[in-house]
Amino acid sequence: MQNHELQTATDHLVKQDKVLSTIIKNIGIINLTPHAQYFNPLLRAIIGQQLSVQAASSIHKRFMKHFNNKPHPEWILSTEDLTLRSLGLSNAKVKYVKDFSRKILLKEIRLEGLSKKSDEEIIEELTMVKGIGVWTVHMFLIFTLGRPNVLPFSDLGIRKAIMLNYGLRKLPDEKKVVRIAKKNNWHPHCSVASLYLWRSLEF
Repeated sequence: MQNHELQTATDHLVKQDKVLSTIIKNIGIINLTPHAQYFNPLLRAIIGQQLSVQAASSIHKRFMKHFNNKPHPEWILSTEDLTLRSLGLSNAKVKYVKDFSRKILLKEIRLEGLSKKSDEEIIEELTMVKGIGVWTVHMFLIFTLGRPNVLPFSDLGIRKAIMLNYGLRKLPDEKKVVRIAKKNNWHPHCSVASLYLWRSLEF
């Protein structure tokens, strides 16, 4: 995200939402840098689902080391399931990484053209892969593609940050997250709002 785009986003959020205004002023400038490589981030997202950050990182490092930090769909498909299991992947995740690799090879998923598609089109395409849900695609849209207006409404961190910062008695459900975003006019800068909400949990 270019500096002027980030400035536009923060200016908008500061004017529209008093809670986010305080968070933004306390944290200062943050950035959102898109990346050109898509296969590895999606692999990492599949591998790390429902694991602690530490466990996910450890398994991902073993996985990448096994493939000399350059996993290719062909290599993953030709690797024995037991070998992948020995790296720390569950039976389900072995199936998921192979399903993902297979769909890449069969061109059912075309990563090279994703950046030209809308958020909705990317969600529809990537959730065809077993083990990739809407949350995973939301993370990909924000942290890999750098899309500016993604609201990860199911993310636990976002829900917790909203509960703490907006004085709620319990974690908001997905519908309430969407309502709060709409009420406080986060659009079209939901990704930046989300980044600040995540960072607010560190303080």
